Amino acid sequence: MRIGFVLGEMFAGLRRNLTMTLSVVLVTMVSLFFFGAGLLVQKQADILKGEWYDRVQVSIFMCGDESLAENCPGGAVTDAQRDALRTALTNDPLVDQVFYESKQDAFENFKETTSPTISDKVTPDQLPESFRVKLKEPSRYLELSAAYVDDPGVEEIPDQRAILQPLFTVLDTATRVSLGLAALMLLCSMMLVSTTIRLTAFSRRRETTIMRLVGASRALIQLPFVLEGVVASFVGGLLASGALWAMVNFGVSRLQSRPGFTTRLISTQDVLTETGPVIVVVGVVFAVIASLFSLRRWLKV
Repeated sequence: MRIGFVLGEMFAGLRRNLTMTLSVVLVTMVSLFFFGAGLLVQKQADILKGEWYDRVQVSIFMCGDESLAENCPGGAVTDAQRDALRTALTNDPLVDQVFYESKQDAFENFKETTSPTISDKVTPDQLPESFRVKLKEPSRYLELSAAYVDDPGVEEIPDQRAILQPLFTVLDTATRVSLGLAALMLLCSMMLVSTTIRLTAFSRRRETTIMRLVGASRALIQLPFVLEGVVASFVGGLLASGALWAMVNFGVSRLQSRPGFTTRLISTQDVLTETGPVIVVVGVVFAVIASLFSLRRWLKV
């Protein structure tokens, strides 16, 4: 195959249809930007789930004087029940560390996290004592809960991970919206690529007819048109990757650099090594599919 001829025809086609080519580049850039943004949001959600679930401790609340739970028929937890639970937790292979929080400790923590107008109305006796348990594998929370929820003196073992669920629901929704918009834009991009290639093929039908008559292969005739779509989509993918990099570098990274901010966020490295290459490849593949689909009708050999 004459590579020089194919490349020459490709560049000639790009010059002849410069306006349409720029349209393909812009539409592809926007669609791939949304697609990449969806991937980044999903990655950030996975990072937060991993970090925050690991930080969450299991709280085992003990019976108080006014507890109504079935495990608390005698009122407040006894010293023997508390010591037995502490020993069991300490020897449990699921448990990494155990911290005991008395009523007074709970009251001090409550005052630090609430306004004085609320904390002034609460006394230490109104708050339950508890064990804070750090698991070796946070994902095995249900196993620990099932093992101790019915123990004497245990009032409740709430799933504190549920507190984080609304945030992850928002992130998942944002991901779906972004990917939905990306799918719509990618469809528009494919239609535009298909239309552009079709117009190019129609405008050069005389040349392609002559090439067919002299025995040129299907690949030699079609390849310049396919490469036009690939180049336009490739440039659009690079621009989308650059826009994502700028968004992360000048937005997310600045937030990460603030004093006291410890949560790990997505970085420019994630764009350069993961998201960027993915969206460029997706753009090129979609361009090839759209080009071949449009050429089936206009360049039959």
